[in-house]
Amino acid sequence: MHQTLFIIPDKIAGWPVFGFGLLLAVWAAATVAWMGWLIWRQGFNADTKGYIPILLLIGAIVAWVLPAMPVIAKEGGLPIRGYGVMMLTAVTLASALALWRANRVGVKPETIYSLIFWMLVPGIIGARVFYVIEYWPEYAKALSASDGGIGPFLGGIINLTEGGLVVYGSLFGGLIGLLSFVRAHRLPLLAVCDLMAPSMMLGLAIGRIGCLLNGCCFGGECDLPWAVTFPRNAPPYIAQVEHGRMHGFTLADDLHSEPLVMSVDPGSPADRAGLKTGDKIAAINETKITATGLAQYAVVDAFYSEKPLHIEIEGRPAVDIPAVEPPPRSLSVHPTQVYSSISAFLICLLLLAWSPHRRRDGELLALLLSVYPVVRFIMEIIRTDESSVFGTGLSISQNVSLLLLLCAVVLWIYILRRPSGLAFPMKEYPSEQ
Repeated sequence: MHQTLFIIPDKIAGWPVFGFGLLLAVWAAATVAWMGWLIWRQGFNADTKGYIPILLLIGAIVAWVLPAMPVIAKEGGLPIRGYGVMMLTAVTLASALALWRANRVGVKPETIYSLIFWMLVPGIIGARVFYVIEYWPEYAKALSASDGGIGPFLGGIINLTEGGLVVYGSLFGGLIGLLSFVRAHRLPLLAVCDLMAPSMMLGLAIGRIGCLLNGCCFGGECDLPWAVTFPRNAPPYIAQVEHGRMHGFTLADDLHSEPLVMSVDPGSPADRAGLKTGDKIAAINETKITATGLAQYAVVDAFYSEKPLHIEIEGRPAVDIPAVEPPPRSLSVHPTQVYSSISAFLICLLLLAWSPHRRRDGELLALLLSVYPVVRFIMEIIRTDESSVFGTGLSISQNVSLLLLLCAVVLWIYILRRPSGLAFPMKEYPSEQ
């Protein structure tokens, strides 16, 4: 894990960087150069005009939202996270793959540049919206906090460098951008989807390394030789503290559920103190407990304060768990980020291998929608960072995976009923002359 690579200072040679400062000047120069290049290449047409709202949005973020981000005041600048760098690397290499494949089928590079831009922004927005919805209570606190308000609230939402993107959100957002682009340019939808499908998986494979650097998207505990641990400020460490794992017992994921002890590790401090699986917690350190969320809060407070836990249990005597010295690293967990990276890369290779043999447009998209949801559903069993939703006992990603599998079945039926033929008939891998 390596969250912060370096920090962009808030001032350079006395000049402000954020707000109405140097970064805004860079944005203005880049915007003028980009729009000038587009007008020179294709004129002031509908495609060129389509960039204006997005570029203005970026400028507004630089001018008003970035200066309001609490992290800039806290760290004296904007920290550049390993997660953000890997996301940028993912976009760059995925774009390069799309350009290479487009050249093989005779699609102009300008078309791919525009398509990537149309997909990238909605994809990031969709990924972030999914994450904010999933963890809405945490973001809503910024509106009601004494030092909060609309500025910190928006700053927290756009703070992408520390993680917080949901793959399926990026899929839906990117699809909206792709559909808009295809409609505006009258391109064959399924053929364009096939063109971009391998790039999406390559981008995901690289982006998951960013998740590893950030510590998000982590797996459950294990003692395998390739298990990983994380430092104290990492999400897995914090989650283990909240669930009581550092004391040797486990609380439920659902914050609103009954405060029951789900399990107790043999030989742990909790076990030696007499805590039992199934115990219903009535109070912790004289604080009344009515839900699991309150129990987690009390456990966290005691852990970081290095205080013992006095747990009152319904129906039997209380137990006293001695204070635990905070360990330097988390308990060992599955490196699910690495699993996800490897699986996405293998799916990318599968799509590339299938591509020369496809007979109809849409086959690569259908194959992606058939394989990735299965892999993601299984991966969610190993991951522990997402709780179940909608009373299904499944995480939100597992629910979406099932929905996408149904979409894949419908898409295969539609594709196989169509006559053979490709919208981009040029052979993708011609023999060298």
